[in-house]
This record gives sequence, structure tokens and C-alpha cells, in this order.
Amino acid sequence: MECCRWTTAGTLLLASLILSSRTARSEEDRDSLWDAWGSWSECSRTCGGGASYSLRRCLSSKTCEGRNIRYRTCSNVDCPPEAGDFRAQQCSAHNDVKYQGQLYEWLPVSNDPDNPCSLKCQARGTALVVELAPKVLDGTRCYTESLDMCISGLCQIVGCDHQLGSAVKEDNCGVCNGDGSTCRLVRGQYKSQLSASKLDDTVVAVPYGSRQVRLVLKGPDHLSLETKTLQGVKSENSLSTTGSFLVENSSIDFQKFPDKEILRMSGPITADFTIKIHYAGAADSSVQFIFYQPIIHRWRETDFFPCSASCGGGYQLTSAECFDLRSNRVVADQYCHYYPENIKPKPKLQECNLDPCPASDGYKQIMPYDLYHPLPRWESTPWTACSSSCGGGIQSRSISCVEEDIQGHISPVEEWKCMYTPKMPVVQPCNIFDCPKWLAQEWSPCTVTCGQGLRYRVVLCIDHRGMHTGGCSPKTKPHIKEECVVPTPCYKPKEKLPVEAKLPWYKQAQELEEGTAVSEEPSFIPEAWSTCSVTCGVGSQVRLVKCQVLLSFSQSVADLPIDECEGPKPVSQRACYSGPCSGEAAEYTPEETQLLYGNLQELDELYDWEYEGFTECSESCGGGVQEAVVTCLNKQTREIADETLCVSSRRPPQLLKACSLDPCPPR
Repeated sequence: MECCRWTTAGTLLLASLILSSRTARSEEDRDSLWDAWGSWSECSRTCGGGASYSLRRCLSSKTCEGRNIRYRTCSNVDCPPEAGDFRAQQCSAHNDVKYQGQLYEWLPVSNDPDNPCSLKCQARGTALVVELAPKVLDGTRCYTESLDMCISGLCQIVGCDHQLGSAVKEDNCGVCNGDGSTCRLVRGQYKSQLSASKLDDTVVAVPYGSRQVRLVLKGPDHLSLETKTLQGVKSENSLSTTGSFLVENSSIDFQKFPDKEILRMSGPITADFTIKIHYAGAADSSVQFIFYQPIIHRWRETDFFPCSASCGGGYQLTSAECFDLRSNRVVADQYCHYYPENIKPKPKLQECNLDPCPASDGYKQIMPYDLYHPLPRWESTPWTACSSSCGGGIQSRSISCVEEDIQGHISPVEEWKCMYTPKMPVVQPCNIFDCPKWLAQEWSPCTVTCGQGLRYRVVLCIDHRGMHTGGCSPKTKPHIKEECVVPTPCYKPKEKLPVEAKLPWYKQAQELEEGTAVSEEPSFIPEAWSTCSVTCGVGSQVRLVKCQVLLSFSQSVADLPIDECEGPKPVSQRACYSGPCSGEAAEYTPEETQLLYGNLQELDELYDWEYEGFTECSESCGGGVQEAVVTCLNKQTREIADETLCVSSRRPPQLLKACSLDPCPPR
């Protein structure tokens, strides 16, 4: 029995080995059923990205698993501007072929969402659209703004590395699989400043190589372009009609509406563009702009400087120089310091000339230091404070040559001992960015619904990055209040002077103006106050206060835990006053006055109640009464002000006097 059981087990094991061997052999047979891949075909295009294919033959009488054709991209170089669009060339090839008995000039129909790889063309000057071929030629772009290409009638994904099936994309700077560090986001707003002596003004300068440019003008004025190529050739374009066109080989899409204009340039633009505004009406216009500007000045590491010794062991260092990518030349370091994203590489140190010195010399040339003795080096004091906080200043430092002995003691030595490396600069420019400037927001509605009143606006101090900041000169600050006239007639006695806005509104304008801007240091950022919890009387308002920081790389705002911000946290709740409730006298209690206006000592000193004459007599004869007129008066200008400015002073008592005491004549 033992023998029989062993024989049965052995048989099963043998069968298992045979089956496994057959399975492995079948996989080898499947791979060997194909012949080797053939050579690659000629590229379907000579430029602009085409497709090439390779074939293989099935050697079996049965069906082979897998594909007999494979593709790859080729000719991935830009076509010259005069070459034209590849899809347009395929449409124009049918111009000499009659369609329904008639010849047409065919134009391409691009970006078909249903079948992007069919050749659809439109007859010029008509609405006739015809599919002239079921498939475009291999290498035709599926969509105008994509690298994806049509191959054998199917749209194939192509990455920015020009590989089929690749998902790699360009960053905002146009760098394939980049991290966005070679450009910076520029965004801002321009408001027209009408002047009798100026017909136009510059909105923004967009430098060579910028991408994803977008400008939106709102108002009656018009946009125009000025360009300057790298060779210095200048030109102008008035942008008079809607359409897409080329300016200095840069594609521009322009849309013109009755009250708005939109300008787009995908880029990279091939010249310096200056966007200008031409004044066309009395109303104000505003322009919002955004684009990605290339960082054209980059640090470049130098080669190693000459060795500090000719024999016996020395050292040599590298340095870094600021390089202009446009002109391909070295420029002053200040250009690279302008970009915070640029980090100057640290110098590298290596040993050199380690061979012993000849016996006849007996010493090392240039510097007699052994491998264990540090080289003399330049040492600098910290930079002084910049002479100007913005607009360009100067800072300085002192440089000296020092030597460190084996014990680590540092002492000054002659400068020639450090001349193996360039001496560091002692003066440099600083804070070369533009100074903050005032930016006025839109005017509020007029404070009255008829006649003469006032309107307010918020004025912000904006820095060179377009962020809310401080540092603007109070002397040049635009006014936040001006008179306004509503052309609706008032059905009440005409007021002598404009009506002042209620203090809570004026205080709100101040709070908006003094709002906190997000910076690169964690800080508390309060959101807008909610509406008052009541429609009349005293209520409450709440707001959300966050700890936020500006990420300079992405120009985005990130929320942080509250304990990451230093300093007192702004209040998140306050009282509010919505005016008197119906039936109540429009007076403020001392508590409400303190609640709404705080300690506004200057109002007590500037405004006060005063008597100003009497009303007309209530009767023309037989005895009547006159009432004293009480007004809120500006003590300095002696002008009548709104009564709310005198709420902190006690209203004087009512005064009456008799009048028209003569008896009335008999009737």
C-alpha cells in the first residue's frame, strides 16, 4: 500500500510539472508568433509635430495577440510662420475640386467636440460646412490649444514632452513638467485719470516672453497696443475691430463690446507690448490685467577660479553671476536681487594642484598654506539699512581680508592674500521696487435721493505687487468725500449746504480703508462685518477673523491655526445702531453715542448746537408764538452741519417768545 500511494503521488507530481512546462512554453510561443518590429516610417510632417509608425508581421496561421502597428511622434520643431495651419492646408487642397458642381475656397473648422479628427471645412463667405474627409492626416492637432494629435482618425494624448500617452503638462511659465519658478504672476487694476492735456495713458507694460495675458476694460475708453521687438523695431495697433490677428508673430484675440473690451494673448509673446488706453468719454474707465511674466534674470554658476597655489595643494572656488536670458550676457547682480524667487547659489570649494612642489623651489607659489590651514577669506559686515524704503536706495558694508589660524583665531591680514577670489562689493542698490501709491475705489451712491448731497469712496495704499499696505504719503492721498447732485427735484425746502453722511457710514468707509492686507508674515485678517442683527435701534454684528499668510511662490493665501499669529486678535463682535425705531425720537442716549462713535473728542471740539434766529410768528395778529431755531454748527467754518455731528453735545432747551400782539381788525 505504501508503494501504491507513492506511485499515485508521483504520477500527480509528474502531471503537474508537464502542465507547468506547457503553460510556460505557450507564453513563449505567443511572443514568438510575431516577427521583429520593422523600421520607422517617414514622418507625416516635416515640422510642427507629426507621426511615424512601425509594423510587425504575425508568423502564425492563427490570430496573434497584440497590435501589429505602433506609433511615435516626430518632427517636433516649430514650423515657420509662413507655413500656415496644417488643417487649413488640407482644406485648401480641395479648392480645385468641385462640390455639388461648384468650386469653393475652403477654410478649416477646428475644435469639433464630437469628431475632432475629421476634416470639416467651411466655404468662405457662406454658412456651408462640409466633411471633406473622414480622417485628417496623421499629426494634425485635435484642438488648436492642445498638443494632442490625430493618428489614424483617433485623437491621441500627447504630453508636453511630445510623447504619445504622456500626461506631462507645461506649468504657467511654459516649462514642461516645471514647478512654476521661472515666472511670476502679475495682476493689477488701472483706473483712468481724465486730463484735458492727455489723450491717452499707459495701462501696463507686458515684457517679452509673457504668457496667458488677459485685460478687461470696462467703460467708454478704448485699448491700443505699442510693440517693440528685441531688435528695437516699434509699431502700433489701434485694436478697432473684433477678431484674431498676429502682431509681431504673437497671436492676439480681441473682443469689442459697447461698454467693454477684452484682450487675450496666450503667448509667449515675441516682443515687448505696452497696453495703452485712449480717452473717449467723460466717464471713468477701469482696466483689470493679469499675466505671467518670465524671470529673465537668473543666477548662473561660474567655472572654478584659478587655483590658489601652483603646487603642493591649493583651493579653488566658484561664484555666481547674474545672467540676462534675453541678451545672453552678464549683468549687475541687482537685476537678480529684484526677484525674491532667485536664490544665489553658494560657492563651491575644491582642492587643486596637489602635486609636491619641486625641490628647487621649496615653497608653494602664491600662498604658502598647507592642506590643514584654511585660506584667508573676505569677510563682510552686515549691510547698512537701505537709504530709501522704496523707489531705489543704496546700502553699504565694509569688506576685509581675514585669516584663521589652526586654533580658530581670526585676525585681519593684507588684502593681497584674498585676491584669489573677487572682492565682494561694498555698495549695492536696494529696494528698487516702486513705492506704494494710492488707489481709489468706486464712489458710493449719493447720500440723498434728490438735490445736493455727498458721496464717499475707499482709498487704499497699494504696493508694487498690488497688495494693500501702508507707507503712502498722506499729502497725496485722494479725497474720500465729495459733493454730488441727484437731478431729481426735492419736494421740500432747499437745504443751504450739502447734507453730511451719517457718522456710521463715514466710519465704515474708514474701516474699509484701514483693512488689513495679507502679507508673507502670518497675521490676523478680519472678514467683512455681517449686517446688523436688528433693523432699528441697537443690535450686534459679527465677523470671521482668520490667521492667514501669503505664499509668495504661488501668490495664494493659506489659512493657519490661530496660535500661529502674534499680537492681539481683532474683535469678532461689535454693537451696531440701525437708526430710531418707528415712534421713537431720533436721539441718541449717551451709551449709544459712546457705542457708535467711541471717543471722538474732535467732534465735541468742532461741532456744537447754536441758536440761529426764530421761526415766523404763528399768528399775524392778536398774539402768536415764535420758536427759536436750533442748528448744528461747525465752529471753525460757521457752516451748518448735519445734526448727527452734534449728538455728543446736549441739545439746548426750546425757547419761545410772543409776537404779533396787535389786536386783529374787526371783520
